[in-house]
This record gives sequence, structure tokens and C-alpha cells, in this order.
Amino acid sequence: MSIRREHHFFYPIDWPQLSALIRSRRAGGRCEGCGRPHGHRVIHLGDGRWWDAANGVWRDGRAKLLRSLPTAEQIAAVRMTKVVLATAHRDTGNNAASNLAAFCQRCHLLQDRPEHQRRRWLTLFRRKALGDLFSGPYA
Repeated sequence: MSIRREHHFFYPIDWPQLSALIRSRRAGGRCEGCGRPHGHRVIHLGDGRWWDAANGVWRDGRAKLLRSLPTAEQIAAVRMTKVVLATAHRDTGNNAASNLAAFCQRCHLLQDRPEHQRRRWLTLFRRKALGDLFSGPYA
């Protein structure tokens, strides 16, 4: 995914190379949050639990083995997702290697959740303000 224009100042000019280094060398092609392998299609239950086909075990959202196996109803509702790793900032604006992590889509969204919620609120606030400005106050 491309970087938004207003966020370019968070990233150094060599970001593609730095990102590739973090994802392939340091993380070994696996998510540092949950352990999912990059480029593979993974079976998961939608709540973070996923099937680690390489080891033949179910794992939770933190790459730990499940203490109890999923029920038959849960297994009947499994989903498949292709895992794509991205390099994420643990703390915004700090590009030190210790502050960067290779995350899958799920872990990246969980990491950035407060920022996404803030942007969502701002978008809805602006939309309502424009409605008030041009259409009058809401009933």
C-alpha cells in the first residue's frame, strides 16, 4: 500500500530497503506479533486463532499454542487469508530498527487501532460539520 502524502515525513528515503530488511532478515518472513508466515494462505477462525500448517498446531493471536482445540462448530466456520507482511512503527516517527516490526495485516491493524479510531472520529466530525454548514443542523 502506498504512503499517504501527509505521512511521508514519517519515512526515510530508503524506506523500501529498510522495510525489506526488517521483514526478511530480522523477522525471517514471519509476523513478529502472531508468527504467521509471509505469502502463505492461512486458515484462521477470525478471532486471532490460526492453523500453523508447518508445525501442525493451532496457535493464538500471539503465536502461542492453544490450550484447548477449537470446537467442531468453530472449525466449520474457518476462513482463509493470504498473509502479507508490512513493516510498522511501534512508536510513530521513530525509524530506529528497534522501533520497527514486521506485522501481518491483522497485527498491523491492531497496532494502529487508536490512530484509525481517531481518524474515523475526525472524518465523521468533519462530515457532520459540513452537513450543518450547508444543510442546517441535524434534527
